[in-house]
Amino acid sequence: MAYQTFRQEYLQVPPVTRAYTTACVLTTAAVQLELITPFQLYFNPELIFKHFQVWRLITNYLFFGPVGFNFLFNMIFLYRYCRMLEEGSFRGRTADFVFMFLFGGLLMTLFGLFVNLVFLGQAFTIMLVYVWSRRNPYVRMNFFGLLIFQAPFLPWVLMGFSLLLGNSIIVDLLGIAVGHIYFFLEDVFPNQPGGGRLLRTPSVLKAIFDTAEDDPNYNPLPEEQPGGFAWGEGQRLGG
Repeated sequence: MAYQTFRQEYLQVPPVTRAYTTACVLTTAAVQLELITPFQLYFNPELIFKHFQVWRLITNYLFFGPVGFNFLFNMIFLYRYCRMLEEGSFRGRTADFVFMFLFGGLLMTLFGLFVNLVFLGQAFTIMLVYVWSRRNPYVRMNFFGLLIFQAPFLPWVLMGFSLLLGNSIIVDLLGIAVGHIYFFLEDVFPNQPGGGRLLRTPSVLKAIFDTAEDDPNYNPLPEEQPGGFAWGEGQRLGG
C-alpha cells in the first residue's frame, strides 16, 4: 500500500523535475555506497576537453555533497522551485523548460571555466529560484519566521544565508547572474522597444517533449505556496 502511494505521488511529479531530482538523489546514493567517487564527477575542463571525459559536463550538476543538512537543503529548494516553474510559467511547455535547462547549463559551464568551482548544481538551483522569483514578484516570503520580503529578494536572502554558514557566495552569484540573463532575454528584452525574442526553443526539442496533450484533470502545485516545508515553530518558507 505504501509503495503504491509513493509510486502514485512520484508519478505526479512533472517529468523534468522528476528526472533531475531523481538523478541527483541516485548520484548521491551511489557516492554514499562508494560505487563511484566525487573525483569521477567533478567539473574539470582539462579532463573534459583533453581526455574526453564529457560526462563531467552533466555529472557536476548532479552531486550536492554527502548526505547532510546542505544536501537536504539543496534538494528541497531544487525540487520545490523546479516543480513550481514546470507547473507554473512552463505549464504545457516542457520543451521550453528543457531548453532553459540547456541554455542555463551551457552558460553556467562557460562561466565555470573562469571560476574555481568543481560542482555547479547549487548554482543551477539558485538560477531556478531566481527565475521563479522574478516571475512571481508579488509573492510574500517568510524565511524561517525571521524575515518577510517579496519573492524577488529570495536569491539574495539565500546568498546572505550562505555567507552566514561560511560558504562561498560565488556559487550564489553565478546562479543569480545566469538566472538574470535568461530572465532578461526571455521576459524583459522581447517587451522593450526594438526588442525581440533571442531565445527560441529548437523544433527538435518541441517534437520530442511537446507531443503529448496536457492533462486537464492534473492538479498542479500552487505557486502561491513557495517552500511548502515547515522550518521550526510551524513556519514555512513562503506562505
